[in-house]
Amino acid sequence: MIFRKKMLIPFFLIALCLSSCAAIGSIFKAGVWVGVIGIVIVVALILWLISKLNKK
Repeated sequence: MIFRKKMLIPFFLIALCLSSCAAIGSIFKAGVWVGVIGIVIVVALILWLISKLNKK
């Protein structure tokens, strides 16, 4: 139980520091193509995880 609480603290700190507006602003600063590639990779990873969970 204590381990779970310790794991939640960094998660909440990251969530507070990286708001969606800041993330989108960073994407456009780095370049549109980097953002597009990043989004494609994240979507592909999510779809892969969903397919792995549905096979069980």
